[in-house]
Amino acid sequence: MKPKTCPECGWQYFAMRVGQKTCPKPACAIAYASKHPKISERVNKGIERIQKRQRAKSKREALDRIKKRSEWLADAQKAFNAYVRKRDEGQNCISCQTSSGCKVNAGHYRSTAAAPELRFNEDNCHLQCEKCNTYLSGNIGPYRINLIKKIGLFRVEQLEGPHEPIKLTIPQIQDIERKYKSKLKELQHE
Repeated sequence: MKPKTCPECGWQYFAMRVGQKTCPKPACAIAYASKHPKISERVNKGIERIQKRQRAKSKREALDRIKKRSEWLADAQKAFNAYVRKRDEGQNCISCQTSSGCKVNAGHYRSTAAAPELRFNEDNCHLQCEKCNTYLSGNIGPYRINLIKKIGLFRVEQLEGPHEPIKLTIPQIQDIERKYKSKLKELQHE
């Protein structure tokens, strides 16, 4: 491979990529692009895209700085619920065993109000039709029977037993959200 001569500064260089017209110095690339309108237009569009992404990122970061703990918790819960719905996809409602194609939720056996320490426990949350979860307050009687069939009596009794109360910090909540977004992506790629 022969060295090329930069049309802007006269420096000898080896092309690092196909179509490289100038030496690696940004000043030479900008000067060359400004003299060639088509290249300049592409460069400007690229710069605009980069700036737009940077503005969106800084806006997201600013919003994250003022986000309340409850909002972080809601986001983590949304990621966890999406994971549970995907994990149990194709299964019947844990309570009524219907698979009628109705809207499905991630229904908690022990509610997040009654046992907030079990909010992100995968044994405590399963696919449930909206009727059972929302309108029948979880339909807990049949839920328990079918949960025993699914995970066993020992694990159900562990859910029903006493638990240490926990107070998650924002970084812990963010970790939970990342974890379940990652687990959801893994399930989607299977």
